[in-house]
Amino acid sequence: MTLSATDLKTLFDAFNRHDIDGIMHFFAEDCVFNAVGGPDVHGNRIEGARAIAEAFSGVWTAMPDAEWADHSHFTTGDRGVSEWTFRGTAADGGRIEAEGCDLFTFANGKIVRKQAFRKNRPVLQPRY
Repeated sequence: MTLSATDLKTLFDAFNRHDIDGIMHFFAEDCVFNAVGGPDVHGNRIEGARAIAEAFSGVWTAMPDAEWADHSHFTTGDRGVSEWTFRGTAADGGRIEAEGCDLFTFANGKIVRKQAFRKNRPVLQPRY
């Protein structure tokens, strides 16, 4: 069993609700997440469901209005792609709005690898 584009839509709807249980339902216990930034060639690598859940929750703490807007998805075999526009506001008022995508690898009906990519765009000025 593999995941479908409908499953990925459900996953991103959960991201936008900040529903960590709804999100982690799709991830394997031994999953790997390569975040958009970090010191290594693959960004910051986070391993294991618990650590990944903490990282996702940390985004909502840092940016309570975080959303992955206009998301679309497709899958083929054991791979999937999601495209989206990330929007969020930090505590200092600086805003991020940039297009991005995730590349997924599936096994046994779960996500075993998520690689996130986002346009490198300057932080936007606060809205007043």
